[in-house]
Amino acid sequence: MSDVAGTLKDAETKMDKALEVAKEDFSSIRTGRAHPSLFNKIMVDYYGTFTPLSQLASFQVPEARMAIISPFDKGAMASIEKAIRESDLGVNPGNDGVVIRVAFPQLTEERRREYIKVVRTKAEDAKISLRNIRRSAKEAMEKLEKDSHIGKDDLTRGEKELEKLTGDHVSKIDDLLKHKEIELLEV
Repeated sequence: MSDVAGTLKDAETKMDKALEVAKEDFSSIRTGRAHPSLFNKIMVDYYGTFTPLSQLASFQVPEARMAIISPFDKGAMASIEKAIRESDLGVNPGNDGVVIRVAFPQLTEERRREYIKVVRTKAEDAKISLRNIRRSAKEAMEKLEKDSHIGKDDLTRGEKELEKLTGDHVSKIDDLLKHKEIELLEV
């Protein structure tokens, strides 16, 4: 049974990772409120090397729809501003030579609906990832049974546990999706 347990533990670790990726994806979709995590996926051309914005600046959110970005290297100001402008945030940053101010406009109903579609797509991608992990784990357990390392009962028990594990993670993604949709529809 230890081979099955190892396979299940490995599958659970991978599913937890897929859930974390989904959480990160969801947090990068803006809701009309400024939050430093909105800038997590932005890559800046920093002297020819694409670098995450979070490594080049610090962030402050003095009010609900304003973010202030303080670059560590003032020479990177133009590159950071360009990367933010070209990102999918739909904002126009302004700089005063010291900091970059990003004002987030109120989301329109149409834009909120577009974001909900994006969130649903990301949720479906996460579920596909979970199903792929489940399939790999199931194949690994079937191979163990075929090679006579485990018995038919162990395989059946392992598959039931794998289904429960997958179901738990899918419901967590559904919960994340539901909360993000509510957050997006909040005005």
